[in-house]
Amino acid sequence: MSGTRGLTRQQMADRVAREFQDGWIVNLGVGIPTLCSNTDIGGRDITYHSENGIIGYGGVAAEGEEDLNLVNAGGQNVTLKPGAAVVHHADSFGVIRGGRIDATVMGAYQVSMTGDFANWKLNGQRGGGIGGAMDLAACAKRVFIILEHVTRDGGPRLVTACDLPVTARGVVTLVATNYGLFEPMGSGFRLLEIAPGLTVDEVRTATGGTLAVASGLRETEAG
Repeated sequence: MSGTRGLTRQQMADRVAREFQDGWIVNLGVGIPTLCSNTDIGGRDITYHSENGIIGYGGVAAEGEEDLNLVNAGGQNVTLKPGAAVVHHADSFGVIRGGRIDATVMGAYQVSMTGDFANWKLNGQRGGGIGGAMDLAACAKRVFIILEHVTRDGGPRLVTACDLPVTARGVVTLVATNYGLFEPMGSGFRLLEIAPGLTVDEVRTATGGTLAVASGLRETEAG
């Protein structure tokens, strides 16, 4: 089953961004999570935080309007919102370690049924790219993960237990994939929303852990 079925990357980011509440400070990690800053969040006041030192940024800059000094965690040129600040890397981590992040959105290689996640190193890889993931996992009030549901070779990314080096254990609040929205429950994953065009059986087959279906299962809005 192809990992490109279901929601697009921007649609996954849009779905997670709909969870953000007015007044939140939200850290956006590398990859798909950076797309959350492009989402129309209506009248909600969300402060986007990047661990490299931009606090209060907006969407990706339009072509020709880039400021090379303003980049998010993924190295994309972004815009600034009124009241934004560019701070030292240490001050940015002070915001994280001070417990001021209401939610962090990160990518991952795997998420387990118990809310563990692995996102910094593949098996057999020399070194790794931990960045600020461990600090964020330990200090953010909520951990949201966005990832493709299956690997390039069709293997599951939602698993019974991570077999990759774990970043943090038991911290994941919510998982969005191109197949839907999931909640780690300890004994399995609960499918809260399903992507248009997919069936529960297809999602279950592509999921490594036990899958329960929420009584109020609905289709994810892809608009």
